[in-house]
Amino acid sequence: MSEFTVKATVISRYAFTTVSCTMVNSGSEAREGVFEMQIPAAAFISNFTMSIGNKTYYGEVTGERKEKQENGYETFKASVFIPRKMQANFLLHYEELLQRRLGKYEYTVSIRPQQLNSGIVSLEVPPLRNSKHKGNGKVEGDVSPPPSTVIGHTKTLAKVTFSPNVVEQTKIARNGILGDFIVRYDILNGYFVHYFAPTDLPPLPKNVVFVLDSSASMVGTKLRQTKEALFTILQDLRPEDHFNIIGFSNRIKVWQQDRLVPVTPNNIRDAKKYIHNMSPTGGTNINSALQTGAKLLNDYIAQNDIDARSVSLIIFLTDGRPTVGETQSSKILSNTKDAIRDKFCLFTIGIGNDVDYRLLERMALENCGMTRHFQEDEDAASLLKGFYDEIGTPLLSDIRVDYPEDDVEQVTQNFFPNYFNGSEIIIAGKLINRTSDSLHVEVTASNSKKYILLKTDVAIDLPSKNDITAVPGLEDGKGDQNYIERAWSYLTIKELLNSRLKSDDNQEKEYLMEKAKSMALTYNFVTPFTFLKMREAGLHSEPPPEELIRPSTDGIGEKLQSLQGHKAPPGIRRQQDTQRIKISKTSADGDPHFVIDFPSSKFSVCFNIDGEPGDILRLVSDHKESGVTVNGQLIGAPAPPNGHKKHRTYFNTITILSNKPQRSYLEITPTRIILDDGERLILSCDRSAVVRSSSLEVSVSANSNITVTIRDTISFVILIHHYKKPAPYQKDHLGFYISNSKGLSSDSHGLLGQFLNHEVKLLQESLNTSHQQVGQNQTEALKTNLTNTLKVKGRLVPVVWKQRRIYNGQQEVDCWFAKNNADKLIDGSYKDYLASHPFDTGTASEMINSL
Repeated sequence: MSEFTVKATVISRYAFTTVSCTMVNSGSEAREGVFEMQIPAAAFISNFTMSIGNKTYYGEVTGERKEKQENGYETFKASVFIPRKMQANFLLHYEELLQRRLGKYEYTVSIRPQQLNSGIVSLEVPPLRNSKHKGNGKVEGDVSPPPSTVIGHTKTLAKVTFSPNVVEQTKIARNGILGDFIVRYDILNGYFVHYFAPTDLPPLPKNVVFVLDSSASMVGTKLRQTKEALFTILQDLRPEDHFNIIGFSNRIKVWQQDRLVPVTPNNIRDAKKYIHNMSPTGGTNINSALQTGAKLLNDYIAQNDIDARSVSLIIFLTDGRPTVGETQSSKILSNTKDAIRDKFCLFTIGIGNDVDYRLLERMALENCGMTRHFQEDEDAASLLKGFYDEIGTPLLSDIRVDYPEDDVEQVTQNFFPNYFNGSEIIIAGKLINRTSDSLHVEVTASNSKKYILLKTDVAIDLPSKNDITAVPGLEDGKGDQNYIERAWSYLTIKELLNSRLKSDDNQEKEYLMEKAKSMALTYNFVTPFTFLKMREAGLHSEPPPEELIRPSTDGIGEKLQSLQGHKAPPGIRRQQDTQRIKISKTSADGDPHFVIDFPSSKFSVCFNIDGEPGDILRLVSDHKESGVTVNGQLIGAPAPPNGHKKHRTYFNTITILSNKPQRSYLEITPTRIILDDGERLILSCDRSAVVRSSSLEVSVSANSNITVTIRDTISFVILIHHYKKPAPYQKDHLGFYISNSKGLSSDSHGLLGQFLNHEVKLLQESLNTSHQQVGQNQTEALKTNLTNTLKVKGRLVPVVWKQRRIYNGQQEVDCWFAKNNADKLIDGSYKDYLASHPFDTGTASEMINSL
């Protein structure tokens, strides 16, 4: 071997790998050269060519069936006779979609040339390229690696780590950021891929049953490593989790009969003792072990008032095949599915070479779980712990991603029972409406206390922005295909393989196989149903004789995607978002201008508060009765030219607190919303969303308004005011409107709250003209009369007639205006309504006493 080169290009998680190898026969007679390459189990080979002397052979993917040996290796192998004093060149291409595990994407390439070589001679990490860098793939100027890249290599091992911080990520990626929720997207030439990986969410409680093989074959290293891993895993259980342990061989031994126990120091100590005392003996009764575990978990769920959004799961570990009780795989599968009944997920782990990996894989697939297979000579303890870490922190349940049904087709699985911390949900599909400039996406999910609906419109790129024809090493690929389309086809084929593996119907299996094969032929992928046939370039002759070229592709492309889900029926019909705002005049908006509507008196009252920047005003204070408080914080801006004010003030933060039935708060600014009810959630104001918990609902209409509903009896609407080109005296700010005050008590107070359950009288005798008069005469008379008076709680308040614009100027309000910071209109002076901090809940009675 004179040269061996690997070139990898990763575009938005989709990895293209090109392996080039040159072998020289310097001997005096023809000799066999063997090109062998271990490739990732989940990858598909997409091209293979080789040149021997002056002849070039290319691999053609065909759908002809060939008996395959199930040897479990993912090795590509081609052997060829090289004439004396000549050389052979091999060029292999393969593709894979990298999976996110524990927050990282790992791209691994195994370089194991069979001949002695000089080790890794050079390693180059070029700069990141985006759509601006086209043509020959070369970038002028800077050729250094991307920021936050660490490169280290020895003669035999190289490791490149790329860890961009948030600032660096925003420079290199386009995101739809929904607060803590991030939907990344790629759309091009009629295809889309969406990646959903929320972070920083509180974990869901778990109900977990560990089912562990303790048969005789587990003796020695396997059982010791299993015990080591379980000791660490038990230590990582959270206080809100519940668990139990089952050991099985011929007999089934349950640690705690008929129950799951909470995580306490004593229970963890006793569980460790139980595992420590497990000894290997007897055969392997897989069927009974799973039946016992499923019954235990089902009974616990049915008989206990468990958290509706907790996640239940079985973690099953074995090193062998069924030898006791039911031993037929098909029967074990159907029994397990019947016992679990889609109530929870099953995760399976196989250790060693004797395990029935196909059985474990299918059991996990059929029951929304994942599977792992570890070799006995590996560090199984750390690998087991690593697998548990992947599934040990569920963050969301029942995640569903929807698109308008008349906009998309052939969408991959879009419903996922669970989302685990550090993983990623990926959905791909085809666009029907190729002329639209955006695609509407809705994501629904539940976390431990809240139901969440997120809406966004994703911009659709112009054509040929993300094609792969300019990617080095891929120039000979199909130029009309882009990586997004290939990622869609990759995912679709994987799902067809998945469905076929789960099916018991021979006719359905045949249909799924033909469908997968047809797509694999279209995209030139080597899959379990297609293989490579070598042809000489320029000739349409039969392939070379078998003894000359023998490419072997056994086992390649068979590994399935980790996070299991299924397709849900289309959930969105195209429709305009209907704003659920109930128009209300009672508000504090602008600089800040206050309006109070008195429907029974058929008039409105208005006033201004000339506060100072930084002041926090109590708007509603009903902490003692309904438990609700609303505070608004002011920011300053210069006064407009020729104005009578020294400066302007606006609300830039509205804080809503509620302490019934449990404490929660919302902090709203023009850009983001923080919701904290013991668990913190951040939403962005530029994405539509709905979050619902037992007593609170927050509905965001992107860049427009936020509606907050408390216990269905109190509703506030916060308007978002954004200026595209603000003058110096204009600042992005908020307006606060009360749309439903039924749930607020008669004792509620605050600048707005004190008027919600009180009437104000207009003293008619003070008017120069009868109040009963209507039309223009009355209005003019009222406007010119400076002695109009309101009676409020026994106080006489001089007022003048004014017109106010509210709702971004969309509505005009006629109102009686009280001057001098609402002197005599409000209880006390406006300074009595200053809160010490945004979360200050000074009660109404305390305030009245102080006044």
